[in-house]
Amino acid sequence: MTERLQKVLARAGAGSRREVEAWIRQGRVTVDGVAATLGIRVTPGCRVAVDGKVLRQLYAARGASRVLLYHKPVGEICSRDDPSGRPTVFDHLPRLRGRRWVTVGRLDFNTSGLLILSTDGELAHRLMHPSSGIEREYLCRVRGEPGQLGLSRLREGLRLNGRLCRFEQVTARRGQGANRWYAVVVREGRYREVRRLWSKVGCTVSRLTRIRYGSLRLPRRLRTGQWIELGGPQISELYQLAGLNSSSAGTSAAAVNATCGEGPPPQPLPAVKSKGRRQGTYRRAPRTRA
Repeated sequence: MTERLQKVLARAGAGSRREVEAWIRQGRVTVDGVAATLGIRVTPGCRVAVDGKVLRQLYAARGASRVLLYHKPVGEICSRDDPSGRPTVFDHLPRLRGRRWVTVGRLDFNTSGLLILSTDGELAHRLMHPSSGIEREYLCRVRGEPGQLGLSRLREGLRLNGRLCRFEQVTARRGQGANRWYAVVVREGRYREVRRLWSKVGCTVSRLTRIRYGSLRLPRRLRTGQWIELGGPQISELYQLAGLNSSSAGTSAAAVNATCGEGPPPQPLPAVKSKGRRQGTYRRAPRTRA
């Protein structure tokens, strides 16, 4: 049985499928000592290496997927490295050996809320791909008055870089006057789609929080900068949502009975040593603001 190399590497948690494809184009991946090409198919007996390092757990990792829900605060980026030295969402996640956390989509620097991360890059790829049509729900604080005509245009669709984008739902929430809250639902999750759509009707988003991704909602008790790990049943549901075989999900020994918003306590930001205090005294890491 053969499978495409980028799919195998993504599922094993080496990186997202997009990252893996970039590595192959750059010549960083070899199969049995020969530089890999896009579309190459491999078997469990192939010797795969990235930057000269042989990956030995390509297929063994298949049944041990892990999934986290992270409450991203404003002021963190979803990339691992940043030339400006800004904090990343990966700074506070549990450490992994031989695998990596892959984000399901991204939230920009000034957006907070629900971020899903998995060790299965193929699962992440399926969940975030526009063709999946999975709903993403956001709370938006909007400056400006779109009026009924503007709201109708947002529902019917507006063109962003030549593509027709729209809100599946727009629901007015609290607030009045210059600032008002809305709940909106999109399906494709394109780059800054929510902010750009509002700007098309003369409004500016001053605050944006993702509260739902598919059937997963941001748990109310999960504070910014904290994460919770899903258990086997919730991971299986994600695989089914992504159109993948749920038997590939496996279970996480650390959270077999965890449920969204329940189960084990959320994990706080790591403590850091405070200056000017006696050795051994710690405080919570300060929150980063935009």
